[in-house]
Amino acid sequence: MSVHQAIAGQTDAPGYMTRYLESLALVERLHRLLLDVIKDEFERLGILEINAVQALLLFNIGENEVTAGELKSRGYYQGSNVSYNLKKLVEMGYMHHQRCDIDRRSVRVRLTEKGRDIREIVETLFRRHSEGLSQSGTLGPDGLDQINRSLQKMERFWTDQIRYIY
Repeated sequence: MSVHQAIAGQTDAPGYMTRYLESLALVERLHRLLLDVIKDEFERLGILEINAVQALLLFNIGENEVTAGELKSRGYYQGSNVSYNLKKLVEMGYMHHQRCDIDRRSVRVRLTEKGRDIREIVETLFRRHSEGLSQSGTLGPDGLDQINRSLQKMERFWTDQIRYIY
């Protein structure tokens, strides 16, 4: 018996807890698979100095210039070690950094040409997958819209739970 089954069996009103835990596990697995997909693409292309988390960060920043704090608030980065990854990306030449004129403690970052090249690789990968999903009939626009609406509702619920803590 798994932990999920043990927890779900306690007060599982018509299987709702089981479904909720299954959703949580699926979201977690999908995120890990996304990172694996990116990693595999970079290995296929022989790009080994950058990891999938860093590549996804570059993709999410795009043409924007942001502070480290904005990376999380804008949803560009979900991890806890943003400073480490920013430092590595600057050292490897994927990002420029510059102290803010107004607040010297704050650093603004933006992609270099090398960073934009990585962003383009990730965008091409995502475009290829998007077209593959559509052409194969695996998941059409309505299915994606439904998934997105459901995940947005979950995000709002969790955000509200966090706000009530403080």
